[in-house]
This record gives sequence, C-alpha cells and structure tokens, in this order.
Amino acid sequence: MTRVDLVGVPFDGFGRPGNQARAASALREAGFVKAFERHEVLAADDLELPPGDGSRADGSGLLNEAALIAMTNALNERMARDIRAGIFPVVYGGDCSSLLGSMTGLRDAVGSCGLLFVDGHEDTMPLDVSEDGEAANTEIGLLLGLTGYFAPESLRARLPVLADANLAVVGPRDEAWRRRFNVGSLRDRGVWQRSVEEIAAGPAGVARDAVGHLLGAADNWWLHIDLDVLDPVEFRSQGLPGVEDEPGGLTWPQLTELAGAAASMIGCRGLSLTIYDPDQDPHLADAARIVDFVTAFAVPPGE
Repeated sequence: MTRVDLVGVPFDGFGRPGNQARAASALREAGFVKAFERHEVLAADDLELPPGDGSRADGSGLLNEAALIAMTNALNERMARDIRAGIFPVVYGGDCSSLLGSMTGLRDAVGSCGLLFVDGHEDTMPLDVSEDGEAANTEIGLLLGLTGYFAPESLRARLPVLADANLAVVGPRDEAWRRRFNVGSLRDRGVWQRSVEEIAAGPAGVARDAVGHLLGAADNWWLHIDLDVLDPVEFRSQGLPGVEDEPGGLTWPQLTELAGAAASMIGCRGLSLTIYDPDQDPHLADAARIVDFVTAFAVPPGE
C-alpha cells in the first residue's frame, strides 16, 4: 500500500478568486479523495497562499506573482519532505506553474530527475514576450533554463532543474500559437516529444517509450498531466472562459491508457494534475470524469 499525500493547490494564474483556484475543493466535492482508497492517504489539505492578484508584477511581468512564489516555496519544501520519506505526493488543482515547486522539490530530494510532461502546450514562452504574464505558459522554459532572466530572484535561485535529456513531452498542439511569438519547438532542440497523432496510434507504447527515455537519464521522474491535452470536445472545463481552445487533442480513453502505462513503470515519484476550471463546470460533471480517470489508472508505487 502506497502512502499518498494529496496536496490541493488553490492557485489561479490570473489571480482570480475562483476558476483554477477552486479546482482542488471542487474535485474533493466530486470524490477525489475516494479515488485513492486503495492507498494510505496521509493528508488531503490545500496549501495556504496569499490572496490572488490580477496585476502584473514589476520586473517579471508575472500575474499573481506573490502567490506564485508562495506556492513554489511551499511545494518545494513539501515535495522534498514527502519524497525523502518515501511518500508519494499528488498535486492537484491550479495550473502547470505548480511544477516549479514540485520539480525543484524532487531535485532537492533525489538529485538528477526527469519529467514526463503530458500537455497540450510546450510552455516555453519567455517572460519578456508573454502577452498576458501567465506563469503556466512559461514553466518548462524556466525548468530547462532556456528563459528566466526576468523571473523573481527567489525563483531564479532554484533554477534550472532539467537538462533536455531529462524531459519527455507528450501531446502538444500549440504550434500555431507559438509561431505568433516566434517561439520554436522543443523537438527542434532534440527534446523527446510525441504529437497527438503519434499518441493516437498507440498511447501505451508512447508512455513506455517516454519513460524508457527518462530512465536513460535519471532513476527518478515526475508525471505531470495537464488536462488541456484533451480535446475540448471531450473536456470543456479547460482554458479561459469565452476563449476558443485549440482543436484536437486526446480522448479520455487515450489519456487513460497513456497514464496507466506510465504509472505502471518504475521510478515515478509524484503526480500533478492541473487545468480544471469548476466555474465552467457548474454541475461538476467534468470533475466526476476526472475522478473516474484518476481511479482508473491508480497511483504508481513511487519506487
């Protein structure tokens, strides 16, 4: 039986009081904790963060910077503590910027580590060209050390975390958006990557190949799932209200097969699940679907 720490993240990248900041509590209401009943759940609380701030910070240009730094510091400490104690952390709610704390915590606990990044976007937007200041568009660039000159000093001190060989990217479909800002693809740098079309041909095989690649560089890795890797037809509670999401993406069965195959392999030390907006899901139908998804692929042993 795996000891699990369920860490809710009440953070919204735009500083809104609801939206992604409310995701963790909505998921618990839909039965998220019960999805882990096969394991020993040690805690299921939310981080304590400052109130959201929708203005862009001087210097970095980041939205909700104070809460972002507090989230990063809190996750860094808690992930490192959990992993050193043999506890498997599950970080849920918020957005992809939670990886800044999770991955630095994993690195602090084990040294060299990898990341299986399942996402509809590559998230390498430099801060100096970010159109909105949302940290969730930037975290992979920061973790790789590709960007970060304008990041807050307390964050820069923790970075970088990953080498190119320690990253596997699965499911991006944001090429047209990146082209608007002249941001190239990680695939052009030699980063291991598979498209939606490549995944559809065999999700489990892609997962095994991705983890095999990571294990060639490090013994320990993190599984991150951004639910915007799903087709918006399948999962409508992603993205910004009133803003069209990129078409295409995975189906729930494809994502479940991918996650299940990855979770069955050795070396996974934590999981994050992000980008659910309960304000776009008034009856919690998508929340229930997320709970079913997590229940289906189980938690890896964290060995």
